[in-house]
Amino acid sequence: MTHNIYIYIAIMAGVTYAIRVLPLTLIRKQIKNRFLQSFLYYVPYVTLAVMTFPAIMDVTQSPIAGAAALIVGIVAAWLGAGLFPVSVLCCIVVFVLELFLV
Repeated sequence: MTHNIYIYIAIMAGVTYAIRVLPLTLIRKQIKNRFLQSFLYYVPYVTLAVMTFPAIMDVTQSPIAGAAALIVGIVAAWLGAGLFPVSVLCCIVVFVLELFLV
Protein backbone atom coordinates (compact mmCIF):
# COMPACT_ATOMS: atom_id res chain seq x y z
CA MET A 1 0.00 0.00 0.00
CA THR A 2 1.53 3.31 -1.04
CA HIS A 3 1.09 6.45 0.97
CA ASN A 4 0.30 9.67 -0.83
CA ILE A 5 1.83 12.59 1.04
CA TYR A 6 -0.52 15.05 -0.66
CA ILE A 7 -3.49 13.43 1.08
CA TYR A 8 -1.77 13.90 4.44
CA ILE A 9 -0.97 17.54 3.64
CA ALA A 10 -4.56 18.18 2.52
CA ILE A 11 -5.98 16.66 5.72
CA MET A 12 -3.56 18.67 7.85
CA ALA A 13 -4.46 21.88 5.99
CA GLY A 14 -8.19 21.15 6.41
CA VAL A 15 -7.91 20.52 10.13
CA THR A 16 -5.77 23.63 10.63
CA TYR A 17 -8.23 25.72 8.62
CA ALA A 18 -11.22 24.30 10.51
CA ILE A 19 -9.66 25.08 13.88
CA ARG A 20 -9.31 28.72 12.88
CA VAL A 21 -12.57 29.21 10.99
CA LEU A 22 -15.09 27.31 13.15
CA PRO A 23 -14.87 29.67 16.15
CA LEU A 24 -15.38 32.66 13.85
CA THR A 25 -18.46 31.14 12.23
CA LEU A 26 -20.06 29.47 15.25
CA ILE A 27 -19.56 32.18 17.87
CA ARG A 28 -21.33 35.34 16.71
CA LYS A 29 -21.99 37.05 20.06
CA GLN A 30 -19.59 38.28 22.69
CA ILE A 31 -18.62 35.60 25.23
CA LYS A 32 -20.09 36.61 28.59
CA ASN A 33 -19.16 33.55 30.63
CA ARG A 34 -16.36 34.69 32.96
CA PHE A 35 -14.87 31.21 33.25
CA LEU A 36 -14.68 30.81 29.47
CA GLN A 37 -13.22 34.32 29.06
CA SER A 38 -10.57 33.57 31.66
CA PHE A 39 -9.81 30.21 30.05
CA LEU A 40 -9.41 31.75 26.60
CA TYR A 41 -7.27 34.56 28.00
CA TYR A 42 -4.69 32.12 29.39
CA VAL A 43 -4.60 29.63 26.49
CA PRO A 44 -1.73 31.40 24.64
CA TYR A 45 0.40 31.55 27.79
CA VAL A 46 -0.16 27.90 28.61
CA THR A 47 0.61 26.87 25.03
CA LEU A 48 3.85 28.87 25.09
CA ALA A 49 4.83 27.36 28.44
CA VAL A 50 4.12 23.81 27.27
CA MET A 51 6.28 24.33 24.18
CA THR A 52 9.08 26.17 26.02
CA PHE A 53 9.57 24.11 29.19
CA PRO A 54 10.87 20.90 27.54
CA ALA A 55 13.25 22.96 25.41
CA ILE A 56 14.63 24.70 28.49
CA MET A 57 15.52 21.36 30.05
CA ASP A 58 16.82 19.64 26.89
CA VAL A 59 18.65 22.32 24.91
CA THR A 60 21.43 22.90 27.43
CA GLN A 61 24.37 20.55 27.81
CA SER A 62 23.52 20.16 31.48
CA PRO A 63 19.94 19.87 32.76
CA ILE A 64 21.13 21.58 35.95
CA ALA A 65 22.00 24.70 33.96
CA GLY A 66 18.57 24.67 32.31
CA ALA A 67 16.79 24.24 35.64
CA ALA A 68 18.85 27.01 37.25
CA ALA A 69 18.11 29.37 34.36
CA LEU A 70 14.40 28.52 34.64
CA ILE A 71 14.41 29.36 38.35
CA VAL A 72 16.35 32.60 37.80
CA GLY A 73 13.97 33.56 34.99
CA ILE A 74 10.89 32.91 37.12
CA VAL A 75 12.30 34.91 40.03
CA ALA A 76 13.36 37.81 37.77
CA ALA A 77 9.96 37.91 36.07
CA TRP A 78 8.21 37.68 39.44
CA LEU A 79 10.20 40.71 40.61
CA GLY A 80 9.03 42.68 37.58
CA ALA A 81 11.88 42.36 35.08
CA GLY A 82 10.92 42.59 31.44
CA LEU A 83 11.33 39.98 28.74
CA PHE A 84 14.75 41.15 27.55
CA PRO A 85 16.40 41.36 31.02
CA VAL A 86 14.95 37.96 31.95
CA SER A 87 16.31 36.36 28.79
CA VAL A 88 19.73 37.96 29.30
CA LEU A 89 19.87 36.74 32.90
CA CYS A 90 18.89 33.22 31.85
CA CYS A 91 21.53 33.18 29.11
CA ILE A 92 24.19 34.36 31.57
CA VAL A 93 23.21 31.67 34.09
CA VAL A 94 23.40 28.93 31.45
CA PHE A 95 26.72 30.24 30.12
CA VAL A 96 28.36 30.44 33.55
CA LEU A 97 27.04 27.09 34.78
CA GLU A 98 27.98 25.25 31.61
CA LEU A 99 31.41 26.83 31.76
CA PHE A 100 31.98 25.21 35.17
CA LEU A 101 29.82 22.05 34.97
CA VAL A 102 30.85 20.69 31.59
